[in-house]
Amino acid sequence: MARSHELTRVRAVTQVALLPTTDPTVEVAARDRQITPRYVWTTVAVAALGAAWCAANFTVGAGTEALAYTFVPVGGVFAAASVVDLLRRADLAPVTRRFWRALLVAAVAITIGYGWLALDMLTHAAETRTRSMPLPAAACVAIGFVVAIWAVARVPVVEAGGVERWRILLDRMIAFLGCAALLCYVGLAPMLAADEPWSPQAMALVGLAFLVAVGAATKVSFVAGGPVDRVALRLVAASGGVTAGLVAVLAVRYGYVAAIPAQAIVMPLTPVLFTLGVRAQWRAELGTRRGRPRNGMLLPYLAVVAVDVPLLAVAFGAPLNWPVRVVLIAAVVVTALVSARQFIAYRENARLLRNTRVQEERLQYEVSHDGLTGLANRVLFRDRLASALTATTPASVLLVDLDDFKTVNDLLGHGVGDRLLVSVAQLLRAEVGDDGLPVRVAGDEFAVLLAGAETDPEELAGRLLAALDQPISQHRLLVQASIGIADAVPGATVDSVLRDADVAMYTAKQRGKASFVRYVDGMGEPVLAHMQLGGELRRALDDNELRVVYQPILRLDDNRLVGVEALVRWHHPTRGVVGPAEFIPAAERTGLIVPLGRFVLRETCRQAAAWSLEFGPDALREAGLNVSARQLHDPDFVADVTAALADSGLPCEQLVLEVTESAVLRGQQVSRTLVELDRMGIRLSLDDFGTGESSLSLLRAFPAAIVKLDKSFVDGIEIDDGQAAAADARQAVARAVIQLAHALGLETVAEGVESAEQVAVLRDLGYTRGQGYYLARPMTADGVSGLLAHQQTADLGANWPP
Repeated sequence: MARSHELTRVRAVTQVALLPTTDPTVEVAARDRQITPRYVWTTVAVAALGAAWCAANFTVGAGTEALAYTFVPVGGVFAAASVVDLLRRADLAPVTRRFWRALLVAAVAITIGYGWLALDMLTHAAETRTRSMPLPAAACVAIGFVVAIWAVARVPVVEAGGVERWRILLDRMIAFLGCAALLCYVGLAPMLAADEPWSPQAMALVGLAFLVAVGAATKVSFVAGGPVDRVALRLVAASGGVTAGLVAVLAVRYGYVAAIPAQAIVMPLTPVLFTLGVRAQWRAELGTRRGRPRNGMLLPYLAVVAVDVPLLAVAFGAPLNWPVRVVLIAAVVVTALVSARQFIAYRENARLLRNTRVQEERLQYEVSHDGLTGLANRVLFRDRLASALTATTPASVLLVDLDDFKTVNDLLGHGVGDRLLVSVAQLLRAEVGDDGLPVRVAGDEFAVLLAGAETDPEELAGRLLAALDQPISQHRLLVQASIGIADAVPGATVDSVLRDADVAMYTAKQRGKASFVRYVDGMGEPVLAHMQLGGELRRALDDNELRVVYQPILRLDDNRLVGVEALVRWHHPTRGVVGPAEFIPAAERTGLIVPLGRFVLRETCRQAAAWSLEFGPDALREAGLNVSARQLHDPDFVADVTAALADSGLPCEQLVLEVTESAVLRGQQVSRTLVELDRMGIRLSLDDFGTGESSLSLLRAFPAAIVKLDKSFVDGIEIDDGQAAAADARQAVARAVIQLAHALGLETVAEGVESAEQVAVLRDLGYTRGQGYYLARPMTADGVSGLLAHQQTADLGANWPP
């Protein structure tokens, strides 16, 4: 028989395994049908059989009344078996497994207790209606209920801290006491005061069942979808509470006569509800339940309503005995807890309102003020200027731009630069005082709005320039500024005043910086010409006026060509060759640096691939080009590089992208782009090394393969004035860079080599490659082809047999 049962299980499992994998719902449903429903239907059958027997007993006297006590332990056996099946077949979380193991112990203990009771009643059938439950049996059932209460108490609830923790604790106490008070009033209190009181064992067990129900109901209200299923907890609560409540009602209503229907009809419902809870947990593990669990946070409010029932009953004449007095005391405690809960809610709401007001004030301040310096920002500046123009109040604007501030960021770092900006803001506040509104417009650009005729803008500009002649900030830095002054003429708009101030400031920079200029009519024409340069550059890209030239990179020992750096030149139809120093800033300002860089990238890859095809893959080791921070911020840059390599056929390792130190420090987007390029196999070069935030941490964070020593550290490196200390000082940076590169396994290139003496010193320091006008000037692609052809001919001559 056992073998037949095992074969049936194997066949069922095999059928599930052979179900089509394309329909997981069918597979899950099949698994669900095999495991827990059979126990549910079995316990339902036991309960139905008990009800049928009870009806037959009351109508035709079928069987002895002691048989009524057998249905609960029989159903308990199947309930315990369902938990065993769940623990054996389901992959439960540790918390869930611990909970159901404890409930298994509880079910076994309760089943043993009621089995003991059934055996006692069968052996004393004549005393069925008057015999009390044996103490050992009651003890087993009580142990089972205590274990169940302990299991429910250990189920994790919503984690909270501070005030929220106290709020949840009060809610749980209110819910527990409110529900317990109602159950005691309608259940235990009538049993204690009944004409035919039940045994202490029975009332104790009913009370424990009430505790299981109330505890589980309270717990499920604060379980935020944890590993123990909320529906399973509700069914466990119902298995204790519903049956205990019905037993209490029967006991009060019918006395000893109610023992038979209670044992045969009501109490067998406990295994049914319990196995339904097991099945709910199983369905939760399989993920077959539909819909989201509803929040049970309404339970404390329902408990407050429930606790009013005893009060209303007493008010309408219910007897006031001592069990009812206990319930009324519980009602008073619940009322006190509700008051405490409301006080906490009041305190919390007041705190939230204060925080909301503070948040609103802070947001209003942040919207209108600069986060770094605390000055008014561009939004508030435009608003105040618009108000002054509307009121026809005389107004002047001073636009203050710090000269060469980028150098401070590059040489000393952005932290030092930020502190310098804060110091400039403090200086503006001190000099402007109450006469105007100091503003940080953007970056290193400030402004002052003077509304009214009390302050002369030129006199204030002079004071600002004089104040900037002294070292400022904690680093004692000297900083200069160019100031543009514009007056609000009749009919002026906010944009026109700002434009005039910007033109005046730009004119001050063109005149040598560290000065102020007041706008006059016609001053904007040169600036307009500079802006037109950006438009002409757009046309130049469309008309192929840009050319790529290449500066060779040579080995310092034998002048052998090992690589090239791509440079761009603009062949203007009327102005001739325009140098990059003139049009690259315009490209950066207008955003045209991105298509310009894309053009140089594709042309460099195409030409390098052509050289490899003509002179062999080893003729030219690398082809590099400069990449700006604006390009690295472009989300399509990596795709552009990939497309250029794919179209040209150039191997990734032959392409070198040169990035300045300041560009490396431009944020997470740039870092992600550089890391992605490095993973592609493209070599990255740190250009102009030593002029920015050069540090070991930078080289470790940046995936560099090459370090290029800036020209400023090569200039004068060869000077021999007979003073060893001075010579060492001039060579210190170059020596430190080569040592650092060797330690990190990086290649080095010296830039700006202009004499044979510089070559000799660089070789002595350990540099093997360089570029500069002494070694080779920038040349066209044909010029590089000539060098490669000459080099190839020399190699053939050297290898020709004598």
